[in-house]
Amino acid sequence: MLDGAIRRRRKKMAQWLPTTKKELERLGWDYLDVIIFSGDAYVDHPSFGMAVIGRILEAEGLRVAIVPQPDWHGDYRDFKKLGRPRLFFGISPGAMDSMVNKYTANRRLRSEDAYSPDGRHDLRPEYPTIVYTQILKQLYPDVPVVLGGIEASLRRLTHYDYWKDSLQKCILCPSGADLLIYGMGEKPMTELAHLLMEQDCEIDVALFRNLMARFPQKQTVSLLHKHEIPGGIKKDDIVLHSHEECLRNKKAQAENFRHIEEESNKYAAQRIIQEVDGMYAVVNPPYQPLTQDELDRSFDLPYTRLPHPKYRGKTIPAYEMIKFSVNMHRGCFGGCAFCTISAHQGKFITSRSKESILKEVKEITQMPDFKGYLSDLGGPSANMYAMHGKNLDICHKCKRPSCINPKVCPNLNTDHAGLLDIYHAVDSLPGIKKSFIGSGVRYDLLLHDSGDERVNRTNMRYTEELIEKHVSGRLKVAPEHTSQRVLDLMRKPSFKLFYDFKRIFDDVNRRKHLNQQIIPYFISSHPGCTAEDMAELAVITKNLNFQLEQVQDFTPTPMTVSTEAWYTGYHPYTLEPVYSAKTQKDKLAQRQFFFWYKPSERNNIIRELRHINRPDLIDKLFGSSAGTQNRRFKK
Repeated sequence: MLDGAIRRRRKKMAQWLPTTKKELERLGWDYLDVIIFSGDAYVDHPSFGMAVIGRILEAEGLRVAIVPQPDWHGDYRDFKKLGRPRLFFGISPGAMDSMVNKYTANRRLRSEDAYSPDGRHDLRPEYPTIVYTQILKQLYPDVPVVLGGIEASLRRLTHYDYWKDSLQKCILCPSGADLLIYGMGEKPMTELAHLLMEQDCEIDVALFRNLMARFPQKQTVSLLHKHEIPGGIKKDDIVLHSHEECLRNKKAQAENFRHIEEESNKYAAQRIIQEVDGMYAVVNPPYQPLTQDELDRSFDLPYTRLPHPKYRGKTIPAYEMIKFSVNMHRGCFGGCAFCTISAHQGKFITSRSKESILKEVKEITQMPDFKGYLSDLGGPSANMYAMHGKNLDICHKCKRPSCINPKVCPNLNTDHAGLLDIYHAVDSLPGIKKSFIGSGVRYDLLLHDSGDERVNRTNMRYTEELIEKHVSGRLKVAPEHTSQRVLDLMRKPSFKLFYDFKRIFDDVNRRKHLNQQIIPYFISSHPGCTAEDMAELAVITKNLNFQLEQVQDFTPTPMTVSTEAWYTGYHPYTLEPVYSAKTQKDKLAQRQFFFWYKPSERNNIIRELRHINRPDLIDKLFGSSAGTQNRRFKK
């Protein structure tokens, strides 16, 4: 429990965490325990990682400051302005991976950074984790630096970097940081803070590393000499192929990844060790998922839910997207091959209590510009709230990366009753006109035959209520592809389920006199996908009367099955060869099929269909006249 002094400090700090020397002076602080450098603008909201970690540490009685988007050019004054912290510097590079945030799949610079004021794209460097740490180590070589956030989490071991087109080492190597916290940071950061506060002195690098060796911290990565590994290399450790071996042998890299993914999704994981540069990256097992009380505590901290006043008059696009939304749970058991959520959050679902959710909704209704419409009641997936295994003992022994692929686990409780209860409670609150579901919906969960008639009826009622009451005109779902072979590689359900869901969607719209659209999301150039697969996708979606909008060329991001298959040419679980379109020409040949309805793409598509020996699809896409022209051309 917090003592009176800490409660008074929390009350005093209930506005924003300090970002400048003047703000420290107003608080009467003459020192700081932790200084967090953030790649994002400072928004004091539970959707922004630096705010969560700052508030968590504040609740433990620490003095915390945030330096958002420091200028990494020139004299480094932003890195000097608050001086040396008593315990450590923290690096929070951003809510998105910096390279995904900065570049498209074609490696073109994006026009906007959604996490910067007015969308400016020049306020963070590439790889801020590395850049910020190197500057801090130059200025304060004796102060520990702790990495966190998705950028570091996904680079905790040897990984393929699409933007450098090469295999890269554990990010502790190029950055020079002293510790990496992977995954969601509340538990590991709290335990680290407790350990350091017990020393009752200023922490330097030597003491910090000594403490990490004597008291290994869960859910952390350290770079150690062999003799420094706590307990030495043990029989139950998973020892990966070294970084150097992975450089020589792509199959070794693919083989490594299966272990990394499995341990990321186990309830009780093993320690992972990988040699690199004559040292060893030691990945300590993660904490078990947060309890509901612990997750509630994280969301119930005294956030202002607003951008820092320094941004007055400016717009932060990412904040505008989420300001009237509520995240109801953490984790995702979908296990999609191209997704990084399970590598960072894990597959086990932790859901907030109904009371915590309603408390946040009530706070939103008091915001001056709230008009009565919640933009999202969701999470990593919209409809996994409160779902878990019926027999948790089975879950605790499981290492499947997905609970619903290749089929729904018979031990999974797919009951949507808890979600309906939340929706009904939220919609009955004063000030709420409508609550929308903006997160992705897993229709395979909605359509699954659970074997329990009550659950099946509840899930059908949820489906109908979702479509009737919680769609803002357009419902986005993600079938991702139409080819069963490609879907199997993606770990996505059969496209037949999309037909079933669309039939229900259209039926509800007809019966309720609605005029809503279903917007499917698709990916081109995923490993295993060919131009012929994309041509057939174009014909199938045309027959469904879609002109596709929500489409993406596959972008390899660190620590996903799809990326490892794309880079190595082997599937990490089978080690069988997998084809991937890699050249710009081959990728564009696939992507163009999304836009068959554009006159500018027609001739190129017809040319490609002839090239892949599928002239039969010309008629299906463009009509018999195009097919006749094609036959005349061939004669």
